[in-house]
Amino acid sequence: MLLSHGGESSPATGPVARWTVDQVLAMAPDEASREAGSRLGSGRSWSAAGPGGGTALWGLCRGSGSTPYRTAIDMDGPAYTCSCPSRKFPCKHALGLLLLWASDDAALRPGEARAPDWAEEWWEDRRRRAAAPAGGRPPAGPADPEAARKRADRRAARITGGAQELEQRLDDLLRGGLAAAGRPGYGQWEETAARMVDAQAPGLAGRVRELGSIPASGPGWPTRLLEECALLHLLDSAWLGLDRLPGPLAATVRTRVGLTLPAEGPAVRDRWLVLAQYDTPDGRVVARRIWLHGSRSGRTALLLSFGAAGRSPGLSLPVGVTIDAEVTPYPGGGRLRAELGERFGTPVAATAPPAGGTTADAAAAYGRALLDDPWLDSWPATLSEVVPVPSGDGGGWQLVGATDGSALPVASSAVSRPGLWRLVALSGGRPVTVFGECGHRGFDPLAAWCPEAADDVGAGTTVALV
Repeated sequence: MLLSHGGESSPATGPVARWTVDQVLAMAPDEASREAGSRLGSGRSWSAAGPGGGTALWGLCRGSGSTPYRTAIDMDGPAYTCSCPSRKFPCKHALGLLLLWASDDAALRPGEARAPDWAEEWWEDRRRRAAAPAGGRPPAGPADPEAARKRADRRAARITGGAQELEQRLDDLLRGGLAAAGRPGYGQWEETAARMVDAQAPGLAGRVRELGSIPASGPGWPTRLLEECALLHLLDSAWLGLDRLPGPLAATVRTRVGLTLPAEGPAVRDRWLVLAQYDTPDGRVVARRIWLHGSRSGRTALLLSFGAAGRSPGLSLPVGVTIDAEVTPYPGGGRLRAELGERFGTPVAATAPPAGGTTADAAAAYGRALLDDPWLDSWPATLSEVVPVPSGDGGGWQLVGATDGSALPVASSAVSRPGLWRLVALSGGRPVTVFGECGHRGFDPLAAWCPEAADDVGAGTTVALV
């Protein structure tokens, strides 16, 4: 049985820009898949492979059984199908086939060999679904609006009860002193988080669990714990006084406590550069963050998708390509998060980074964003003409502006990643353009561009750092 993965965008018929090996590996759902896919990126692993015309690839990968795994890819999604039992996507066979294509292997160059029927059927099925008129789909929204309203009211009442209980627990903690939270066996955090889950407020539960990790975070933890308690109290108070807040801030509060709000129009069509893609654990699920930048609108958009336990999120886009697509923003402060809508044509390789600013500009933009969302950890920013240099504080790094000398510390979480050394190697002491997230913990670099060709990296090529 074939397992279909990926989006359902319209397959295109024109040629697609060849991806780089780094772009392919950035699509891997985890390190194990990246390593396994790399081992399958040579022609000897495939008994047959070839292009399917336009944006399609197919291959038969040798496995441990007598029957090879059937793998097909539609690059205009991208979307994948494979007969292997893996629940990850792209699976290692799809990654291997993409690596074979990225290396310009002779097996995947246009020839006389015809694609097999099973691959043609899958591609044709995708074309039929993409061409189906939107009017034939069932209308969105609940079948019974009154019942939906009552369910929403009941959930809001449970969240209110949870917020009131959380306020009491925070009050007890501060009255008894923060030192109690650092004692071995202090189990109030997990119990409190479980109570917030019962109240259907996963956003509050997540912030409570973060409180539980602070006492073990090293010197200065009481100060950090007090700061986070203050932010949690602010969120509680905002929810309890929700009816007095302006619309955008009220939407932000609803999102922060864990309510899911629908994206609201109008949709913005643009040519979106895929800046970065990375996964983070979010409780029992995996959250995937994809950053886009519109070349015409100049706006930055965040796509969020989630994968259940043991499965990677469904949406995956190669870093460094540009897609012609519509995105619809979600309500809330900043309106960064968006929903990916219809895509047009074929993704193409990007040739230039977005326009950037100084490190001072990035810090100022984060400060302004906090006015709309006080619980914001970071804000997207592109830095132009910066050089990564050691900060001289025992392992830290900073990004220093080549023109004005202003600097931002690199977030400690990024210092331990291989991507930082890739950035240092790309720069080689020269100014580069860097995209990342700027926040109170520093700047987390996610992608970089060099104005000049460096080693095997062409000028203007997007280099993923995560």
